[in-house]
Amino acid sequence: MPSPSPSAPDTLWFTRCPVPTATGIAADQGWLAREFAADGIAVRSLQDAPPEVAADHHYTHALTGLFREGGNVPALWARSRGERTRLIGLTWIEERQVVLVRAGSGITGPGDLRGVRLAVPHHGIGIDFWRAMALAGFRGALGLAGLTLDDAELVDVPGLPGGGQWAGELAALRDGVVDAVYVKGALAVEAARRVGAEVAVELDAVPDRRARVNNGTPRPVTVHQQLLDEQPELVARFLAVLLEAADWAAAHPAEVVRILRAETGAGAEGVAGAYAPGSHRTLHLDLSAERLELLAQQERFLGNRGFLASPVDIPGWADPEPLRAAHELLRQRRRAVVGD
Repeated sequence: MPSPSPSAPDTLWFTRCPVPTATGIAADQGWLAREFAADGIAVRSLQDAPPEVAADHHYTHALTGLFREGGNVPALWARSRGERTRLIGLTWIEERQVVLVRAGSGITGPGDLRGVRLAVPHHGIGIDFWRAMALAGFRGALGLAGLTLDDAELVDVPGLPGGGQWAGELAALRDGVVDAVYVKGALAVEAARRVGAEVAVELDAVPDRRARVNNGTPRPVTVHQQLLDEQPELVARFLAVLLEAADWAAAHPAEVVRILRAETGAGAEGVAGAYAPGSHRTLHLDLSAERLELLAQQERFLGNRGFLASPVDIPGWADPEPLRAAHELLRQRRRAVVGD
């Protein structure tokens, strides 16, 4: 006789970064809790859990009942260290990425970055994704002029505890310790205005997405292999809710802005400056060949810069079945509604 299926967990966890995500929208609308309520399964945000529960699972993904929609640096790092996660979706959301300089510096484009001092932050955390983001951002900017990181001077800048995102780097720019800082997202837009910095390189203006590959582009959704093995239906249902959330977001731009302000902690001006018009229509997950190759580009870069313990086989890490099952589940539910 076949062995019985493991019993369903009493709690599913989710975690996301403070950026646009289908997970954040679904949580705001209460749809994740509603989906599993009849099963007696609570759905909780790791961000709201006590420290003894949350631990560092947002980065390590050692919690088997966790769904993670967040930056690819920690996700790749966890996989490279042997954590049994699976990649079940990728999003691509344009999140303003720029290189900032002091006003009047004369640095006005990628070619002007040759030989200048670039701020590379370092933080006392297990995986320094801030450092990885800066390096990848500068790599993209320098590459527009046919340059590499070796063509500039990388200056270590300590992160400022409690100082907010980019605080250490922007202080170093203001004080003349460095000549350029990479920033991204809504809070970065507001911080740059506070210190009077100017944009030297606008990575979002470049048609080639490869110049913008970084921690959030593409952004992975991952799940633990144990949960996928034992409860594949729950995984498909969770993803179906995210697909519905992405559909809803595409039709509700004003509500998405409200949710983004809450998720990012930025004001309306910061959100408007960071996310291009139409961003509310780009929250859908897929595992297309293009997005997988862009993630593979990031994996190679992180590996070459020493951020990964071992190589990550991107095609082998990806499992398209949960997303396929989620799409089919959503089609069945919609047909049933039409039939009623």
